[in-house]
Amino acid sequence: MDFQIADLRSFAATVRAGSITRAAAVLNLSQPAVSQRIQRLERAAGERILLRDTQGARLTPAGETLLAYAERMLALHDEARTSIAGPGAEPSGRRTIGLLEDLAITTFPAALADFAALHPRVELEVIVSSAASLRRLADRGRLDLVFGDPAAMPEASLRWQRRVPLAWACAPGVDLAADPLPLVVFSQPCRWRQPLLDAVGRHRRAWRIAFQSTSVYAVQAAVTAGIGLGALLVDNVPRGTLVDPEPYGLPPAPLVDIAISRRADTDADQALNSLERLLRRAAQD
Repeated sequence: MDFQIADLRSFAATVRAGSITRAAAVLNLSQPAVSQRIQRLERAAGERILLRDTQGARLTPAGETLLAYAERMLALHDEARTSIAGPGAEPSGRRTIGLLEDLAITTFPAALADFAALHPRVELEVIVSSAASLRRLADRGRLDLVFGDPAAMPEASLRWQRRVPLAWACAPGVDLAADPLPLVVFSQPCRWRQPLLDAVGRHRRAWRIAFQSTSVYAVQAAVTAGIGLGALLVDNVPRGTLVDPEPYGLPPAPLVDIAISRRADTDADQALNSLERLLRRAAQD
């Protein structure tokens, strides 16, 4: 049996949404219709691709393999339809994107350049803010896609998630043996702040907040100025401040979650599909 595009789309949507029920809402289909499509796909594959239980849907090893191909086939399918339809079918109009500032200055610029080349008729409105502010906008339907904190959109909107490491950073003159240890952190609300404090505390190091800000640029400036030890995404660490924690009795810098979320009715939006692929590729690189 051949794989059907509709079945592959239902399968990919179920994996992104985490359950058949949420995928059905995204695709504007009934739950039985999505279940039937996945069952048909499993018959074509000759293998179970999803395990379904009270926790949702989980990929089997065969499902993990198929998902990689499914995403590529869906991307090629959408690209072929656009090419055949001609210039008039090119996506246009405005798409509103929410970003955490940390990611806006690292991963996003290259992806934005690639997106502009692919979709010159699409206008991107980019809102850079905290997860809490982005969540309020998402709840009002103002955001089409969010790249950053998983909590910035409803759980059912989650499409992709990954844990990434932070890195310790401080100016050469900072005394890392100080008791308490001076820390440069992001102000509340910030979901990356508590993992940092917990990591230091579990290592039996006393600490104090020497500087805090909502701005990544301000945190970078404080680190460079020698106010204290901070933790940033690797690409955001100021030149000459990267710290190897082991010689100073510091714990490894914590891992934090980043995610891509989408508004529920955007699954067939070619422009957002392209942007999502570009952001995922940039984050993985």
